[in-house]
Amino acid sequence: MNFYLDAADRFTATVDATTDWSAPSPCEGWSAAEVVDHVVDTERDFLSRYDLDLGDRPTGTPAEVWARHLAVVRPLAADDDLRAREFDGFFGRTTIGATLDDFYGFDLVVHGWDLGSASGRPTTFTDADMDALEQAFVGFGDHAYDDGVFRQALDVPEDADRQTKLLARMGRRA
Repeated sequence: MNFYLDAADRFTATVDATTDWSAPSPCEGWSAAEVVDHVVDTERDFLSRYDLDLGDRPTGTPAEVWARHLAVVRPLAADDDLRAREFDGFFGRTTIGATLDDFYGFDLVVHGWDLGSASGRPTTFTDADMDALEQAFVGFGDHAYDDGVFRQALDVPEDADRQTKLLARMGRRA
């Protein structure tokens, strides 16, 4: 399974359903459009480090930007040789594929929820999403709360559902 591409397809559905790009998102100070810009820009920044030709940054509406970006990234994310390429990452030796799945897939799931929430339609995480998010948190360790990553965790009732607990762990209120 290619977690990144699965998450990208679901993010696309949320992008396509978004109508108010100026709506505030749960990401403090970001509009719905700025959530898409963040996702596109961070993915482009990562992939451009590996001599991949991404072309110029897409322009247009946020939906057009995302669609054009994903059209360039999709074949890269599906390329087994590229996915297997190793590099020394922040947390040690890894591959481009593992980083796309574990970090950028994570980002798509979380920011898909943010984008849906901005429009009053928060997404529901799949069990696979929640498994991946929980595993990613193990890898992030204390860095999950570094500046610009997540706000501090929020308290939730002990009997809260799994998604609510995960969102709270990321400083988000379901």
